[in-house]
Amino acid sequence: MDTMQVLIIEDEAPASRRLKNLIQEIDNQINIVSIIDSIEETIEYLKSNPTPALIFMDIQLADGLSFSIFEQIKVEAPIIFTTAYDEYTMQAFKVNSIDYLLKPIKKEELTASLQKYQSFKNQFSQSLDNQGINLQTLLKSFQNKVVKEYKSRFLVKLGERLISVPESDIAYFHADSKIVLLVTRDHKKYALDYSLDELENQLNPTNFYRLNRQYYVHFESIQAVHNYFNGKLKIILRPETKEEVTVSREKSSDFKQWLDK
Repeated sequence: MDTMQVLIIEDEAPASRRLKNLIQEIDNQINIVSIIDSIEETIEYLKSNPTPALIFMDIQLADGLSFSIFEQIKVEAPIIFTTAYDEYTMQAFKVNSIDYLLKPIKKEELTASLQKYQSFKNQFSQSLDNQGINLQTLLKSFQNKVVKEYKSRFLVKLGERLISVPESDIAYFHADSKIVLLVTRDHKKYALDYSLDELENQLNPTNFYRLNRQYYVHFESIQAVHNYFNGKLKIILRPETKEEVTVSREKSSDFKQWLDK
């Protein structure tokens, strides 16, 4: 079996080391051919070296957004984009992207992305054998299947009735003992059959943020943010909550970045 050749484009050394280590933990047969930290160097590398099987590409590099690479040369390899922000999702899927990973990258998500690449590779091989479909055609077809769709409403029970609550009416989700409550902007509460962990894969991260183990909030439900002791943040929600809602010191920087998108 041929060794899989992978190129990493990442301008932060700790992030590139971590990604390389995670990839090789998942599959030690993968060969990292190079780690590149700029747009200019990436263009020169791709012009003068064999095309890798797969590229992991950070979006925000020291000399600009990596999307400009595609404006200057033709990139033949499929891409898994990596970034600390989710605002470039649709732009990523306009080029060679087969997946989009948010930092800090989790091992299980990276594993799923590599499996997605294998699925893409199998489809590409089969298409070449049967129909001669080129890479760009298959990428478009594959991307149509993997673009993330988030829930826009939730079906909840009200007595004997079932009603559908649109995302725009949701203030936050609150884990209370073993029950997760959907709380609306006008302070109505409905029990859900989802855990907060399950909701993470269903809510648009541009609009919703997991503050802690108890609260998953919509941006517009955040009334105020205060500095708190030990580097924590205290969050005032709308509708107001009985208990204090805080963000840990470890998560506060990420939360501030989310607020500043």
